[in-house]
Amino acid sequence: MTDGSLRPAAASQNASVYVETEYAFTDRFSAAFGVAYVFSRYSSKDPPPPIFPFLPGDKCRCWNSEWQDFGFTARYNVLGGGRRSYSVTPSVSLGVPTHDYAFRGEAVVGKNLKEAAIAVDAGKRLDLISRRLSVQGRYSYTIVDKVLDIPNNRSNISLEPGLVMTKKLYVRALLTWQRVHGGLRLGAPGSALLPPGEINTPERLVQSDRLRRANYFHAGTGVSYSLSRVDLFASYIAYVNGTDTHAGRAFSLGVSLPFEWHPGAKRH
Repeated sequence: MTDGSLRPAAASQNASVYVETEYAFTDRFSAAFGVAYVFSRYSSKDPPPPIFPFLPGDKCRCWNSEWQDFGFTARYNVLGGGRRSYSVTPSVSLGVPTHDYAFRGEAVVGKNLKEAAIAVDAGKRLDLISRRLSVQGRYSYTIVDKVLDIPNNRSNISLEPGLVMTKKLYVRALLTWQRVHGGLRLGAPGSALLPPGEINTPERLVQSDRLRRANYFHAGTGVSYSLSRVDLFASYIAYVNGTDTHAGRAFSLGVSLPFEWHPGAKRH
């Protein structure tokens, strides 16, 4: 709710597969292209709150799946990198829906909105303490398509302290914040802003999943392990607090496969 309290309602489950290819044009500049396929279902035994009526995709409590968004990112390392103990890398990214998919309800794959983001990643090895310790952070500002002429851009900050356990094993803590610059508040019982808060017209109700002011703080941990030809990674992150957002947790598993491609090279 808007006051930060939790209401055990409208539970859902989501799973996704994200495939991305990144190409390094130089040792500083790279570009990546990816696409997500998402599975989602409404899993609560209870109906959703009265202001959010059952929708066909939620009512069956079955899995719905389809392609979600294309993603494109370009990065350029401006400071450090290589063998240096620090690195600063700005980036720009775009997100575009693959098609006109449904966005209302819990059992949907996304918000069906175009987005553009500007971000800066920075990292530093903490040699004064230990060469095994490092910290990296990221700030991004995302510009989101306006709906009903209501701004809903957002800032995201992440912080990842990490420790090299062995030459192949790396563990890190994960801290992430989100703040929405605009959006709609749902309200809270006993507060000055009672439900349904600013979701107070039929048009806003239809668009509420796109427009809620979802602020949150999440925390978790991650691990990476390098093999001879592939890198494996896993993470767990959970809700700590927030307003007008969902509480939950997420597990991620991934594989990174580096390779070299020389399109102009000749075979002998």
